[in-house]
Amino acid sequence: MKYCDLHCDALTQEGVLQVTKERLAQGGCLLQCFAAFVGDGGFDAFLRLADKFDEMCAREGYRRATDAEGIAEDGVNAMLTAEGDALQGELSRLDTLYARGVRIMGLVWNTPTSLGFPNFPDYAGLCAGRVPPTLREGERGLTAFGFEAVARMAELKMLPDVSHGSDRLFSDVASFKRPFLATHSNAASVCGWARNLTDGQIRRVADCGGVVGLNFCADFVGSDHSSEGQRRGLLAHAKAIVAAGGEDVLAIGSDFDGIPPNQFLPSPAAMPRFLEELAGAIGTRAAEKAARDNVVRVFKENL
Repeated sequence: MKYCDLHCDALTQEGVLQVTKERLAQGGCLLQCFAAFVGDGGFDAFLRLADKFDEMCAREGYRRATDAEGIAEDGVNAMLTAEGDALQGELSRLDTLYARGVRIMGLVWNTPTSLGFPNFPDYAGLCAGRVPPTLREGERGLTAFGFEAVARMAELKMLPDVSHGSDRLFSDVASFKRPFLATHSNAASVCGWARNLTDGQIRRVADCGGVVGLNFCADFVGSDHSSEGQRRGLLAHAKAIVAAGGEDVLAIGSDFDGIPPNQFLPSPAAMPRFLEELAGAIGTRAAEKAARDNVVRVFKENL
């Protein structure tokens, strides 16, 4: 069963990577999205990572895709996405991102951007152990510039990504009543981390025609980090997302290379085992939709 993965951080990592061309091929990857996570580097960091993506595709033989028609059935396809404050308050930079192949943009990471606010209200406090990971940001959402940017994204036919976004940011993006994504988020009903989505949020993504990418970060999956604990947890999240939003909303958003190796799913090479388990948990047809068909549908309808 071939699959599409909406999020990995291989572009910003050095040394030994979870995501390699060989492992993607072993796992049956049809499309891997590579996030240009800019951190504090802003627009200049995006340009450097876009160049790195171009060089990687040429060197490794990835087929570049910017829409559903560009996804070739043979080989591994690659799509460039963006995460963080690549715009830094300059709306015209969206056109540059689009020209470089970006069709999905994450509006925030764990700290505020010119676009809006993250789901952790105090990330420094979270890292220091002063606040619990279940504390959610509910009041602050898109900035005025963020509303302008999401409107311009609609004109360009770029998809907003609300993973890492606050509850208010989520609602602000949903108010546009057009498809949006949570590329790497799980179900809060299974694990209460603020990074996970409530049932109501999952339903809103589905109602807008978007998808939620299942995240393999062990902390977001559950407290049992053993291989068996993560297996059970991932399947529980998948079932919860389908129960909340229907089988057309579930997708894959591994977060590989942005997370420590998951004991059950340490790399893309382990995906066939997981997809077999997923088919047993939610049914073969629903698993096929989650693996690739839901993402391809969203791309066909919106890019």
